[in-house]
Amino acid sequence: MSKLKVGIVFGGVFEEHPVSVKSAQEVAKHLDADRYETYWIGITKSGDWRLCDGPEASWEDDAHRPVVLSPDRSVHGLLVLGEGTYETIRLDVVLPVLHGKLGEDGAIQGLLELSGIPYVGCDVQSSALCMDKALAYTVVADAGIPTPTFWTLFPGDAVQTIGDPGVLPYPVFVKPARSGSSFGVSKVTSAAELADAVATARQYDDKVLIEEGVEAEEIGCAILGNGGELVTGEVDHVALSHGFFKIHQEDAPETGSENATFVVPADVPAEARELVKTEAKRVYRALGCRGLARVDMFLKTDGTVVLNEVNTLPGLTSYSRYPRMMAAAGISMTDFLDRAVDLALQTATSEGAR
Repeated sequence: MSKLKVGIVFGGVFEEHPVSVKSAQEVAKHLDADRYETYWIGITKSGDWRLCDGPEASWEDDAHRPVVLSPDRSVHGLLVLGEGTYETIRLDVVLPVLHGKLGEDGAIQGLLELSGIPYVGCDVQSSALCMDKALAYTVVADAGIPTPTFWTLFPGDAVQTIGDPGVLPYPVFVKPARSGSSFGVSKVTSAAELADAVATARQYDDKVLIEEGVEAEEIGCAILGNGGELVTGEVDHVALSHGFFKIHQEDAPETGSENATFVVPADVPAEARELVKTEAKRVYRALGCRGLARVDMFLKTDGTVVLNEVNTLPGLTSYSRYPRMMAAAGISMTDFLDRAVDLALQTATSEGAR
């Protein structure tokens, strides 16, 4: 049987570029070489696309060939650019290993839709919806799933747009509405700190969310699947020693977080873990997710859960939560990648039949 030609896109121009590279390096270790013929497409920090041998340290060198993903469905793949010439490479499927802006916000997904190439993960609509925390909260709340109370500052809005800052239920969290990880997030304990926190968030997005602090434990649920056929990993617990969870911002995250320990399976009652899984699936379906996502939730002392956020292309690094949760449920990284690719191909077949 011939190998599947899979294009793996990684890197990117925004703040999660280094995380994406680490995720791609982990994928490279676990992708089944007997099943796939891989084409590595690295996007440099300046936005250049390079066809490279893999996500090794030197992949951003100019020696690598420029490449673009053709939106022409007759090409169905890559255009490798030369001196006045080009070569085409037809792809069977694309695995985007991109996080944050232009990675999990629907941008790369839109390009792949134009190209006609099956791709792993959520579609344009659900990617964009999950990336915008304010919109995600609105949709999920309409489906009857609890969310934090929140206020939205749109571009150009002053803090006073939401009313008197002095009456907010401090502490609150101020965060970019459309950014990955915890970049630009601040915990604010008084009105005097609010303007600076908004300015920090606006370094990453001009739409800002102000969100009530929820007294609860941070719990995550890894989900894999389409429609009614959903598989979950073991639920995890982010046990904090102090402060709040800032993923990917430590100097050496591979050696552990400075203030968090990840407990998998979560050290909470079995019924609470099952509730988290049930509610996470409801969130996943309400937002139209497919392929995979990590749904982060708050588990309150009264046993109820509240949505935190949804990551449609969660980190796949050696220290990331999603692969840990799947591994704890008996799904190895290699198995997960195979299943994710199969789901993408099944989706393409189903949509082609309509």
